[in-house]
Amino acid sequence: MEETRPTQDFNNQIQPVQENKKVVAGILGIVIGSLGIHKFYLGYTTEGIIQLVISIVTCGLGGIIPFVEGIIYLTKSDEEFYQTYQVGKKGWF
Repeated sequence: MEETRPTQDFNNQIQPVQENKKVVAGILGIVIGSLGIHKFYLGYTTEGIIQLVISIVTCGLGGIIPFVEGIIYLTKSDEEFYQTYQVGKKGWF
């Protein structure tokens, strides 16, 4: 579930702020992504378990996938990441 916090703009209108998990998910994907931590962080439990199993079966070589995903996460704009992975719930790439 997405958390929003109200903020006020220069016209004193209250607008919700979307929580963007892009940076944390990207770093987790690059550093310890073979454990599927970045998937669990984004709320993709099934994909996280699949990533963990792939890494175990391939003796760690499956860690290339989350490394690439982490780079993709970090290169997307904040809005594009939010719409794709947090609203649209796209599990892979």
